[in-house]
Amino acid sequence: MHTRFIGSSEVTAIGFGCMSISHAYGPPLEKAEAHKVLHRALDIGHTFLDTAALYGFGANEELLGEALSARRNEYFLASKCGLFKDSEGKREINASPDVIKSTCEDSLQRLKTDFIDLYYLHRLDKQVPIEESVGALSDLVKEGKIGQIGLSEVSAETLRKAHAIHPVGALQNEYSLLTRNPEIASLQACKELGVAFVPFSPVSRGLLTDQPPLPGEFPVGDIRPNMPRFQGEALEHNLSLLDYYSVIAEKAGCSRAQLALAWLLARGEHVIPIPGTTSIPHMEENFAAGDVKLDEEIIKELDNHINQNTIMGERYNKATMAEIDSENFE
Repeated sequence: MHTRFIGSSEVTAIGFGCMSISHAYGPPLEKAEAHKVLHRALDIGHTFLDTAALYGFGANEELLGEALSARRNEYFLASKCGLFKDSEGKREINASPDVIKSTCEDSLQRLKTDFIDLYYLHRLDKQVPIEESVGALSDLVKEGKIGQIGLSEVSAETLRKAHAIHPVGALQNEYSLLTRNPEIASLQACKELGVAFVPFSPVSRGLLTDQPPLPGEFPVGDIRPNMPRFQGEALEHNLSLLDYYSVIAEKAGCSRAQLALAWLLARGEHVIPIPGTTSIPHMEENFAAGDVKLDEEIIKELDNHINQNTIMGERYNKATMAEIDSENFE
């Protein structure tokens, strides 16, 4: 079992993103099945579980609390604040200090714990200086309610501003063969500052797997049809990249998903991907990617075959991209 560090905390090199159990990629799992998936995650060796107040609008945190509170000492727990459902049922970004602190209290209750190891600001609130949001998170550290501060979907510049107020344990941004934005600045900034870099959507929301989403076959409630790279000509083009990608995976002796995860692990010892799934076999497959080692020739082939210049479509629509504080290619 390979491990890496978030601050002084040692975790498995492959984390488990819990979002899809409750949110985003089709109907949520039934509670009994969700509990099976979560217990299996710990049973196979996962020690890093990631959730958020947003996922299922609290339901995901409740699931973890119900299923795993008796095993709380077995895993490093990450959750997030600042992006949630408001009183009218609308998605809202709010990272004001009072909201951060009240959201944390709600999360602790749902998770049935008195301590969250890593607590992320899920999105930068452009109406609130990052220094104020981090100040509130720092207060939660002092109060013993959270262990480390994290940030999500922010630029290297914002990371540095935050880190100057209080040490940041982890930055969670989207990163995969298809989404190379962190290579502009944030991946290196994390390395310089001693911050763990946690890629979400590391298998490109299912594209880089043996069962990629096909046109017209998205489940009800799936968020991907609203994303440009999963629409029309862009999706057809991106799927066409899988033919040679499969050849590279065969050379490496692993599955498509394992190849994507192993490529991320090779980007630096501070990189800890968090693939998510509702399938126990897929979770086991993903976790085994920690044992896959890629040689330089295969990494070079991957970099040349799939990158920001060979794919089609942005990762989010224009409205969502406008919310995000991250570097973009011209």
